Amino acid sequence: MITVALAKGALLKDSVARFAAAGLDFAAVLEPGNRLLMVPSVCGRARALLVRNADVPVYVAYGQAQLGVVGYDVLREHQLPVAQLVDLGFGGCRMSVAVKASSPYRRAADLPAHCRIASKFTRCAQDYFAALDLPVELIHLAGSVELGPITGMSEAIVDLVATGRTLQENGLIAIEDLFHSTARLVGHPLSLRLDGGELQGIVDQIATAGAPAGAPAGAVTA
Repeated sequence: MITVALAKGALLKDSVARFAAAGLDFAAVLEPGNRLLMVPSVCGRARALLVRNADVPVYVAYGQAQLGVVGYDVLREHQLPVAQLVDLGFGGCRMSVAVKASSPYRRAADLPAHCRIASKFTRCAQDYFAALDLPVELIHLAGSVELGPITGMSEAIVDLVATGRTLQENGLIAIEDLFHSTARLVGHPLSLRLDGGELQGIVDQIATAGAPAGAPAGAVTA
């Protein structure tokens, strides 16, 4: 049986739709009363694991799921050994540096050396500021990183931005983007190498279902 790791939350509905296009119906996970964390597909060929977004590549890397859907931001932050197969295109957002709107800084390079940066994505932030050759002190926060600059604990934050509304409502502005993120279909490398064709068939159908007219299916871009 094929096991698929699906992220709870914003990516779930579109993820279910893509697998439905490949013949795997996991619609039961979307039912309001569902409390199951492991749900079989209607056809009985597969099952879905409902996990947190950050845990999807963990289940795939350890082979407990052969396929999964996860945000590119998570892949960049955790860098686990999974195969990126398809850029699914939904769940679009950007990883950004943000400061208080009243701050004099308008570029990341303007930030003072050894300033404090609050983030859930400390590896992404570390790599970015290292590339700028700007030494900073990183503060890991699990939630509401916007409070860092508001309280004066940090000069800036590195966080995901979709509409920018949360930043605006808290008096912050994004000054620079690290990268753009979308949902990605990932796979367990060994399972893919040993695949007799069934996994690849699902991957191909998912890629084709999401490809714009006239565009090549399945391309993964950073």
